[in-house]
Amino acid sequence: MSKDLVKNDNQSPATLIEKAIAGGANLEQLEKLMVLKERYEANEARKAYHVAMADFKASVPKVIRDKVNSQYKSKYVSLSNLVNTINPALSKCGFSANWDIEQKDSIKVTCRVSHVLGHSETSSMSAEADTSGSKNAIQQKKSTVTYLKSVTFESILGLASTDANLDDDGNMSNVAFIDEKQLNNIVDLLASLDVGQAKFCKFMKVEKLEDIPASDYQKAIVSLDAKMVATQRKEGQKK
Repeated sequence: MSKDLVKNDNQSPATLIEKAIAGGANLEQLEKLMVLKERYEANEARKAYHVAMADFKASVPKVIRDKVNSQYKSKYVSLSNLVNTINPALSKCGFSANWDIEQKDSIKVTCRVSHVLGHSETSSMSAEADTSGSKNAIQQKKSTVTYLKSVTFESILGLASTDANLDDDGNMSNVAFIDEKQLNNIVDLLASLDVGQAKFCKFMKVEKLEDIPASDYQKAIVSLDAKMVATQRKEGQKK
């Protein structure tokens, strides 16, 4: 294969392959060019994904909390409202979203956002079945799956909802909620202490964990640390 085939940086791998075939390149040379072509196309697809995501975020629709939880007296976004609000804008920018569900020791949901040029990215989260209320076994799993679908969809797209009642003198506009790392810390602590998320949400007076205000993060951690110390003491006394 002539060195001229790889000297021009402005030539795409597809063009190089065409020239290589015309020039009588052998199988090994063609395989190397095919690998180069795949890497090039994957990189171009990745760049196109991020350009399109920037366009999406520049015009993302406002997501309104459309439901009220009677137990906690707080508003939340239903999955149907979330997806139906976002999907048209998502599709317009060349994206589609879907979920994969796995169940082993816990329920794991992965949201995958794919771009028309082939690049995709994922966000995953796991949780136990939701045993709050009087749900049967299937309803407990469905509740958790629905919750995790919403969380991962919001996470991968960087979404945040707002109250339907916007006439609040700006009191809600400056509220910051815990970030993903803080959320994961709380989830891990709850799992290690075998404390249900629903029970802890009731203690924190929120509908779901990601609704915990950033200003209450330390309160959440301190309360869980205190429970851990109490548990360790109790186990020590048994010994």
